[in-house]
Amino acid sequence: MNPPSNETLITRRSWVKTAATIGALGTMGSVTKAQAEAKSPSLKKGSVILFQGDSITDAGRNKKEPVANALLGRGYPAHIAGELLGKHTDLGLQIHNRGISGNKVPDLANRWQQDAIDIKPDILSILIGVNDIWHKLNGRYDGTVEKYETGYRNLLQLTKKELPCTRIVICEPFVLRCGAVKDNWFPEFDQMRAVAKKLAKELELTFVPFQTMFDEATKSAAPEFWARDGVHPTAAGHALMAHTWQEVVGV
Repeated sequence: MNPPSNETLITRRSWVKTAATIGALGTMGSVTKAQAEAKSPSLKKGSVILFQGDSITDAGRNKKEPVANALLGRGYPAHIAGELLGKHTDLGLQIHNRGISGNKVPDLANRWQQDAIDIKPDILSILIGVNDIWHKLNGRYDGTVEKYETGYRNLLQLTKKELPCTRIVICEPFVLRCGAVKDNWFPEFDQMRAVAKKLAKELELTFVPFQTMFDEATKSAAPEFWARDGVHPTAAGHALMAHTWQEVVGV
């Protein structure tokens, strides 16, 4: 899965739409946020935050020499990092982006030790799932909903065992009905979304409802405004994701 060649630029008009939508969705994660804050302490000095996933998370980040707080791409992790680093200048936060375009659950598993366990994050955010169906529809993968669930559960259980103090955030896979997203994506993709939510509840992890967020957002602007191909968010879409993530996670 490769990001679109020409990322949508946020014009003044786009920002107005995005800001209006953020305002309208401002209370969407309030209950989840309160629950999250009750379970997890605030950021502390030297806190490490790691974003993991596919091209939506990758978003052009530096993969040759990845370092904390630098060249984090143009997506939601960079939006969040900019906000947190600017707000908590005294904490020395270490924010990493290790998303890789095209990844599916098995790809995460193959690189998990180096790109997750060894980093020892205090907060680990994972967004994975769209390629598990997209690559199947393209004939490049033989995945199923059951394979997605088994692989994802194993990965999460391993992480909890190896990093018992890490707070894990499960981001809901999402699509918008435009571009590459056709009727043949469903109902299988909805079943994969349900798996992500199920695992978050089962393993007592924080869940960020990105599909619900975008479904609400399309009431104020067309799906293409948020993700032109239905999968990769525009700059406005990434900004909305960043806002929702912070609201739900409570940082």
